[in-house]
Amino acid sequence: MTTAATVPPAGRSGSPSGDLDTVSLTGITATGYHGVFEHERRDGQPFAVDLTLHLDLQPAGTSDDLARTAHYGEVAELVHGIIEGEPFDLIEALAETIAAAVLAAFPVAAVDVTVHKPKAPITVPFGDVAVTLRRSRA
Repeated sequence: MTTAATVPPAGRSGSPSGDLDTVSLTGITATGYHGVFEHERRDGQPFAVDLTLHLDLQPAGTSDDLARTAHYGEVAELVHGIIEGEPFDLIEALAETIAAAVLAAFPVAAVDVTVHKPKAPITVPFGDVAVTLRRSRA
């Protein structure tokens, strides 16, 4: 697993606006045992996570060096393990744990995390339940 690098700057020096670049990973899927009901904890269900990593991609882009970016394969493995790991009552807690782990392990300034729970125990027809949060180093 990549260790946390120095804290990235607030903006990107090569960008006219100073905005950070992004890397997106969508649909990281695993069976988790999260929920407030006993059957959710016992039987499990699918969860999917989407991430947007906010960081300066110029160092990696100009050097072609994997060590100068967030290795998205390692990010995906980390998230997959958290989904399958310790159960939470709320998907909000799952999202917070994922965000904290990504910020601790990778050189990103911020991360957006969306956790989808498409089989949530809701008694009316629905397409998906999701929570989205953004966490940053600042």
